[in-house]
Amino acid sequence: MSFSFNPLIIPDVILIKTKSYTDTRGYFMELFRSSIFENFNIKTKFIQDSISHSKKDVIRGLHFQNSQYKQAKLITVLSGEIFDVLVDIRKNSPTYGKYVTKILNEKDHDILYVPEGFAHGFCVLSNYANILYKMSSEYSSESEKGIIWNDLDLDIPWPISNPLVSDKDQSLPRFKNIENDFEY
Repeated sequence: MSFSFNPLIIPDVILIKTKSYTDTRGYFMELFRSSIFENFNIKTKFIQDSISHSKKDVIRGLHFQNSQYKQAKLITVLSGEIFDVLVDIRKNSPTYGKYVTKILNEKDHDILYVPEGFAHGFCVLSNYANILYKMSSEYSSESEKGIIWNDLDLDIPWPISNPLVSDKDQSLPRFKNIENDFEY
C-alpha cells in the first residue's frame, strides 16, 4: 500500500506516511488517492491546492476560517523542513485548546491531515520551504481568522528565537479572545 495512517496525540489529526519509489532518476510517490483515504475515514472532498514558499525563521499562522468556510487540509512539504502546529478550536472537544506539533520535511514525504476546527501554523527550519496545501473549501478572506503565534496560554514550543512574522499575524488575537463557532 502507498500510505499508512497514524493518529497523533489528538486522534483526529493524522500523520500519513507515504511510500516513494526511488532510483537513479529520482523518486515517484502518490500524494493523494481518494479511495484509500476514504477507507481510513478521510472522506473529505479537496477542492483547492495552494503552495506557500517561505524562508528560514518565518512563522505563518495560526490560521483558520470560520465554520461557514471551514477547511480540512492535507499539508506536505515539497522542499525544506518545517515545524508544523495544529490547535484544536472545537468547543466541547476533550482536546479543546491543546496543540499537536510535527516536523515535516521533503525527505520523509509525510502528509499531515488537519481536520476542520483546527488552527494551523508553521515555522521554517531550513533555508526555505515549499509547502503544498490541499483544502476542502476555497480560501475566503472575509472568513479568515487566527490566533497570535506566541499566545502565552497555548505556550507552543516554537524552535526558533527570532521569527519573521507578518504584521497581520502579529495582530491576531489570543486564543481566549477568538471568535469561533466550531463545535465538537
